[in-house]
Amino acid sequence: MRRLGRTGTRLGALLAVVGPGLLAGLSDDDPAGITTYSVLGADHGYQLLWVLLLSTVALIVFHTLAARMGVVTGQGLIGLVRQRYGVGVGGAVLAALVVANIGTTCAEFAGIAAGFELFGISRYVSVPAAGVIVSLLVLRGSFHRVERLLLLLSTVFLAYIASGFLAKPDWGAALHGTLVPTMPMTGQAIAIVTATLGTTLAPWGLSFMQSYAVDKKLRTEDLGLERVDVVTGAVLTGVIGFFVVVACAATLHRDGHSITDAADAAIALQPLAGEAASKLFAVGLIGAAFLAAAILPLSTAYSVCEYAGLEAAMDDPYRDARTFYMTYGIITFIGAAIVLAPGIPLVTILVGTQVLNAVLLIPLLLAMIGLGRDRELMGRFVIGRRALVGYVVTTAVVVACVATLGVTTALS
Repeated sequence: MRRLGRTGTRLGALLAVVGPGLLAGLSDDDPAGITTYSVLGADHGYQLLWVLLLSTVALIVFHTLAARMGVVTGQGLIGLVRQRYGVGVGGAVLAALVVANIGTTCAEFAGIAAGFELFGISRYVSVPAAGVIVSLLVLRGSFHRVERLLLLLSTVFLAYIASGFLAKPDWGAALHGTLVPTMPMTGQAIAIVTATLGTTLAPWGLSFMQSYAVDKKLRTEDLGLERVDVVTGAVLTGVIGFFVVVACAATLHRDGHSITDAADAAIALQPLAGEAASKLFAVGLIGAAFLAAAILPLSTAYSVCEYAGLEAAMDDPYRDARTFYMTYGIITFIGAAIVLAPGIPLVTILVGTQVLNAVLLIPLLLAMIGLGRDRELMGRFVIGRRALVGYVVTTAVVVACVATLGVTTALS
């Protein structure tokens, strides 16, 4: 009985902490991420699955650091960058983050539009309805109610796992591609590897992770359990990406189909893996888009308020946190409106903002390492010498991918 009591206490403590890691990780599997994984599987089969293993490790490393900095300092990432590196640097990072976040919010609403259109529902119905739903969810709900609903929504990712099994992949080839790195030295392959790292370890995800840990009011004694939350979220993110890749590798790549987005993948799966796999893929796309459409504006609202030194908490009433709520509403409106505007070059916007995300990721990772090494700021939770190696190596890999992509693009 005593052992059961201890187990129940530990489980209760873990459930109280769970949230930031799961939501920050899973929301990286947004329509932009699902599209990246789909193209990776369709174009390269199982060959580049090892990139997902690499990106999962990177996600664990830096989301853990973001959670620790938020808990120890009680501040979000943009607020710390402004404090440590000055108003100018903080403002430049915030401006780039807001622009990239607007573009990525467009991707979420584009995913909602594409997913519902597969079921015969017009984007002029689905997108405005989605904008209203996510706004009411976040702006009118209490912190814990919003968190529970978002976690419940994240279960829709199980659709991708089911879709992967229905595609009947070659599990031996999938395991080999995961554990044995091979790399075609082409511009296209380098671009998709860079995109996979960038869409998984997204700048807005790092910002959201730290701000959400602050808003959840986690304490330093919660950090051990929060690491479990982070690792779980990162591993689930990698697993979902894995099943998206194998579903497309086992069908689209095998039959020589090329795609441009996740909606194309859902359509192409129907004759190759059956209607069930196709519908599950579409359901996963809609659910992923809804989750990220709720979190992207939230990440932006946190960042704007942190830079301005204003209150940024979901439990605060509107009169005490007007900037927070107004920023959320404006970002949501702009993202939805762009998707609905006729003739807008949506693909160009989405590609451009994903490139901006990749470029912005490098200074953010360097800033996080600098902040994490600041003993005055972090106290006994400062990054140690051994851990520093892991952070530096991870950052170096991202820098190498972005630099190589830049060189190949310039030469092409």
